[in-house]
Amino acid sequence: MRKLIGSKQFYKKVLYITIPIMIQNGITNFVNMLDNIMVGQVGTEQMSGVAIVNQLMFVFNICIFGAVAGAGILGAQYHGSGNHEGVRHAFRFKLLCCLALCLFAVVLFRGGGGSLIRTYLHEGGDVGDIEATFQYGCGYLDIMVVGLLPFAAVQVYSGTLRETGETMMPMIAGIAAVLVNMVFNYILIFGKFGAPAMGVQGAAIATVLSRFVELILIVLWTHRHTEKHPFIKGVYRSFYIPRGTIRQILITGTPLLINEALWSGGMATIAQCYSVRGLAVVAGINIANTIANVFNVVFLSLGTAVGIIIGQLLGAGKLEEAKDEDNKLIAFAVVCCMAVGIVMFLIAPLFPKIYKTEEEVRRLATQFIQISALCMPLYGFTNAAYFTLRSGGKTMVTFLFDSVFVWLVSIPLVYVLTRYTGVPIVPVYLACQLTEGLKCAIGFVLVKKGVWVQKVV
Repeated sequence: MRKLIGSKQFYKKVLYITIPIMIQNGITNFVNMLDNIMVGQVGTEQMSGVAIVNQLMFVFNICIFGAVAGAGILGAQYHGSGNHEGVRHAFRFKLLCCLALCLFAVVLFRGGGGSLIRTYLHEGGDVGDIEATFQYGCGYLDIMVVGLLPFAAVQVYSGTLRETGETMMPMIAGIAAVLVNMVFNYILIFGKFGAPAMGVQGAAIATVLSRFVELILIVLWTHRHTEKHPFIKGVYRSFYIPRGTIRQILITGTPLLINEALWSGGMATIAQCYSVRGLAVVAGINIANTIANVFNVVFLSLGTAVGIIIGQLLGAGKLEEAKDEDNKLIAFAVVCCMAVGIVMFLIAPLFPKIYKTEEEVRRLATQFIQISALCMPLYGFTNAAYFTLRSGGKTMVTFLFDSVFVWLVSIPLVYVLTRYTGVPIVPVYLACQLTEGLKCAIGFVLVKKGVWVQKVV
């Protein structure tokens, strides 16, 4: 038991890294929740159209995270070993990779966005107007595309700063951005202070504006603090990256990028499977995901802390210390998630009542939230195990552990249950979430075996 409980100093260190990330992500998701509620006050069709587009945007966002994370593993270890030039090369690689992904996404969404939205629209029940939902979704997507590049650039800067131990500035820039988003959402969605009431298009404009604000703040701050962050000195004088570094990043990062792309695509596919049961299910899952995202910041932020702390220890060659601290971090993540799950379960019947939607949607949302709350400790363990494996460069293992699992287990299960059985949607949703238990078992074995304990750089 003592192996799972750390000292006061240990928890101070964990919270010093975790709390700024948690605050930033928490505020971001809280404001996203307010945005969602504001759009939900306009109507079910508007809310569902935005939810579908955000599911597509989620795939792009996760691909960006995957693109920066591969180089970020090396960046954290370079920083741990005092190699500023290595951090600089990792930064350049992230930037070039994100630019390529943005170009691809713009072409895809501009040319085939409508077709992608259509895949989520199916008859089923009496809730919602499919054609109206489609139009709202297309209008929202057209504007959101403008925000892809600033979002990607922010991840490059914020990720590198965090890898070098700077968590406060990304948090401050993120808070400023979400405040801008919240204020302009209120003004543009409902037409306040003389502005026209733009509905979902107003929500998209506010989001894009907030991303540019965040980018400007974080870029200006980073380039004004070159002494504190030497990696940024001369980073744009050339885009030279040593061949050996590129090779190392590709070996480590390519499985990670593919994993994130397949995993997020898998999540979008699962959402599409749920959507065949009608717009009421789409709206209910959207409400449930909105509140779940606010609570999920706990295990997601702790996972990021695992990646940073364990990555730096491995980079410094402190392998035994890394193993010891990883056990404590995983235990801490599970306990925190148990507490969060209890709170989430208690508010489950209350949150859906905020939305101006049908009673069927509220009922489904409540049950989805309760299921997510009960599974929260499972999410905490699997996320911490995932970041543990990733910190040691075992990205091929994480690929099998994460996205391959989704495509070989979760998707076939949901696909068959939604299309070929009459099982109600709530038990189907429960069955999908409980597959996380199998991932826990796999993650436990991999972490226990210590396959991740290695110095990569």
